[in-house]
Amino acid sequence: MPTENEPATAFADPFRPGSRPRPDLVVRTRHSDAGAAVCELVGDLDIETLEPARNALDDLVRRCPPLLVVDLGLVDFCDSSGLNLLLRARMAAIAADVGFRLAAPSATVLRLLELTCADSVFSLHPSVDAALAAPL
Repeated sequence: MPTENEPATAFADPFRPGSRPRPDLVVRTRHSDAGAAVCELVGDLDIETLEPARNALDDLVRRCPPLLVVDLGLVDFCDSSGLNLLLRARMAAIAADVGFRLAAPSATVLRLLELTCADSVFSLHPSVDAALAAPL
């Protein structure tokens, strides 16, 4: 059990022996045969890691593909700043006349979307393929 001075998380202190460093968010982008953009996020989407995702989503929206799919299947954790990023990306996509969908949200992300009622705002799909196949 953690003491008063000892953090309770596994990512507590990178300089403390035995603790592991906080993982970075990995962002991968690709385009489908139909020209849709897919942005895959891997890791934690939170205040400390979201800058690469923000940059990638901003860049993809600026390119105005017909559809932007954000793959959340490998997102282990998402906090309110990550949710805010997704909401802002959705609004930017709408303003640019780009379709915007979330695909394969992990159980953790889906729970956050449900608790905040954001699941009613986003177009959610069980997989990237399903998101790409759904009519615009």
